[in-house]
Amino acid sequence: MQFLDFEKPLEELNSQLEKIKVLAEKNHVDMSASVTQLETSIEETRAHIYKNLTPWQRVQLSRHPERPYTNYYISRMCNKFTELFGDRNVGDDKAIVGGFAEIDGEKIMLIGHQKGTNTKMRQLRNFGMANPEGYRKALRLMKMAEKFNRPILTLIDTPGAFPGLEAEERGQGEAIARNLFEMINLKVPVICIIIGEGASGGALGIGIGDRVVMLENTWYTVISPENCSTILWRSWDYKVQAAEQLHLTSTDMSGFGLVDDVLREPVGGAHSQPDEMANSLKEYVLKTLAELKKINPEKRIEQRIEKFSNMGFYEEL
Repeated sequence: MQFLDFEKPLEELNSQLEKIKVLAEKNHVDMSASVTQLETSIEETRAHIYKNLTPWQRVQLSRHPERPYTNYYISRMCNKFTELFGDRNVGDDKAIVGGFAEIDGEKIMLIGHQKGTNTKMRQLRNFGMANPEGYRKALRLMKMAEKFNRPILTLIDTPGAFPGLEAEERGQGEAIARNLFEMINLKVPVICIIIGEGASGGALGIGIGDRVVMLENTWYTVISPENCSTILWRSWDYKVQAAEQLHLTSTDMSGFGLVDDVLREPVGGAHSQPDEMANSLKEYVLKTLAELKKINPEKRIEQRIEKFSNMGFYEEL
């Protein structure tokens, strides 16, 4: 298990626990009392640390290398999954995966960002930063879902849309804007869940739905704390302050009315008990789809438009 900088007390306790277990096995000595005492200390320390997380610590958790990504949730939540590829124009963007899925008999279209679990796969997935063809692939799958009357589930986890020159040349801004326009008018139920990072247009490109949800230790805002710090202070050194000022946590977003629900994570983060997190996600999706299906499609679209139109502050003259 990898520990973050604010988890140093946990790392030390776990190290002591491992040493005691090795000694007990090597010398054939009963040290169960010491093991139990240390395990209790670990649980108490973890509960204390995770009860008082700062915005920057939640950002760190959202990026934890062991945090479950879209493909993990697919493998744990879905009885069946058939991946579909390509935007029928440029190519297949590996930063976004999608296809027909089945969750306990509920047939849906599932689309999400995928970062990769090792160096080679992260490069292949472009660290979850999609090109225009990724968003056009996502839209193609959404329109297919609408054609076959399948609800849509999107899992968002991206540091942003890919900002390279070639992406801009192929119409990155237009691709994201097109998705916003089309998603607001989809006739099928749409659930969007932020499972990690939710940065800027990269997140919005698959983030317009009847329900927009965040996991507890995720973030959702227009810019990453590092980039915000670079713009405002000309240095990355103020990323902690930037995270606080951006009000990017799930608690903040829920308070602003920008997300509909926040799903609690296991103590220690989603990566500490990924199966438990996947089960919670699955239960929420099935329950919410049952609610959304009862609403007339035209009414759903009307409610979706009203929901997003009411975000922010503006005045009509």
